Amino acid sequence: MNNQQNRTKQAPKGKRLWLALAKRFGGAGKDGLRRLRRRKPAMVSFVIIVVYFLLAGSIYVGEICNRQWAAVKWSEQIGKQYEPPSTQHIFGTDIFGQSVFRKTLYGAKISLTVALCASFVSIAIGVPLGAMAGYFRGIIDEIIVWIYSTLSSIPYILLILAFAVVLRDRTLFGHKLTGITSVYLAIGLTSWVGLCRLVRGEVIKHKQRQYVLAARSYGCSNSRIIFRHLLPNVFHLVIIDFSIRFVAFIHAEVILSFLGLGEANRPSWGAMINDARIEMSRGVWWQMAAATLAIFFISLALNIFGDALRDCLDPKLAPKGLRTQ
Repeated sequence: MNNQQNRTKQAPKGKRLWLALAKRFGGAGKDGLRRLRRRKPAMVSFVIIVVYFLLAGSIYVGEICNRQWAAVKWSEQIGKQYEPPSTQHIFGTDIFGQSVFRKTLYGAKISLTVALCASFVSIAIGVPLGAMAGYFRGIIDEIIVWIYSTLSSIPYILLILAFAVVLRDRTLFGHKLTGITSVYLAIGLTSWVGLCRLVRGEVIKHKQRQYVLAARSYGCSNSRIIFRHLLPNVFHLVIIDFSIRFVAFIHAEVILSFLGLGEANRPSWGAMINDARIEMSRGVWWQMAAATLAIFFISLALNIFGDALRDCLDPKLAPKGLRTQ
């Protein structure tokens, strides 16, 4: 134990996070994180994801601290309308003479904010409901299964559109649901079904294992067994599901913004594609190219990293000698 703590303290700063995560997951998780570090495409994808998040975070800081950074000043007119890409303006300008590159950078903030908030809403609903259904079974399980079976029978895009239209301009706890708030609520409230089903199945498998029976024999309450024993042992699947679904949430935000149900007063990738749809007939292609490239790189990075994370952390895909029983 002391040797492991000493190794963590002596490790370079860049490796301490991985050692801490390996210590937390234990067993196959340690080997999984080591294998993940050895996958160069996954690590390159991870760097791209971090760059996107740092960019979104810097825009938030710039707006809060009133910093006049380039991405924050996306509405500034920097040239004539429809200037083509050049060394001075990387992706040219739009109809108002605004920088398409700055709008693309700002769109990263909108998309990542929506995807992150929608993920938290989805996890907050899906994980507790799935754990309750798998642990208690009976009438509770039947009600929860009926709810998510009903929701899953409705086409996903139509369900999101319906929620987005219903939530738009509504008031919740005195706060008007406009812009990205209604978007991430619409996505989060309709996307918890798959996670709920996944957690329910895992809890059903784990509830009769020895560590749960031991906790029950010690007189632990049901809530303690669920939140202190069961969920920590299935939470790696929640992390994997989060990384895979995150890109789907970005795409959903782009679709809603394209249809005019997203952020109205600030640039987003979907709104940029919608504007560029008309401009393409005039030969103005750079706004479409900028938005699609931004979506392409973050989608590719999330898919590669999510697949690698699943392959490395899922016990079913671990080498036989490292699978947990």
